[in-house]
Amino acid sequence: MFAILKRELSSYFSSPVGYVVTAVFMSFSGFFFYVQCLNAGTSSMYSVFQSMFFIVLFVIPLITMRLFCEDRKYKTDQALLTAPVSIPAIVIAKYLSALTMLLICLSSYIIEGLALTFISSPDWSVIFGNVLAMVMMGSAFIAIGLFISSLTENIVIAAIGSFAVNVIISMIDSISSTVTVPFFKNILDYLSFQSKYSNFALGIVSLSDIVFFISIAAMFLLFTERVIERRRWA
Repeated sequence: MFAILKRELSSYFSSPVGYVVTAVFMSFSGFFFYVQCLNAGTSSMYSVFQSMFFIVLFVIPLITMRLFCEDRKYKTDQALLTAPVSIPAIVIAKYLSALTMLLICLSSYIIEGLALTFISSPDWSVIFGNVLAMVMMGSAFIAIGLFISSLTENIVIAAIGSFAVNVIISMIDSISSTVTVPFFKNILDYLSFQSKYSNFALGIVSLSDIVFFISIAAMFLLFTERVIERRRWA
């Protein structure tokens, strides 16, 4: 498992993908930080985190698009599937490699928080709360992207498919506002990623929100495992 994790992490930076993803994320983060904190003369990073919500929707598909479909495209998946390692271990190793990439991107928030300490006194509880929000939400989006990557051998389709699903998920609040049937509206409200993310961003750490994101991640990791298991015996 650790060998696969190491291989996946190194593959990010042996190609332009890792550098592009990190550069895109940190560039947008730095831009919003300058405009909404430094230029605005405030130590609150809340608006930065809110703005970065939609950037995460774009960045995560770039992180997950190649995880399984590239192995399938170049026929290296057969060697992986016949290796002395379980399917769950393969899935988890690839998942953790993508999550590690996200954590590298999120380190920009810590750098920005440290920069603020030279000119003001930032609220670190808010910063860490928002980082936790990004990690929880990102863990669910990564699991979804990993599942979509396992369904195709085309990297572009995997990226676009993952991005499309992320956008649909982000629109749940808007869709819910148009629904008049209480039963369906309650279901959509429960499935809202953005409202739960906003709770974390405001410093409201709810166990139910944490369980929600973990459950979504676990469910799609299970789906991915089933897809790979079926391919092993195909």
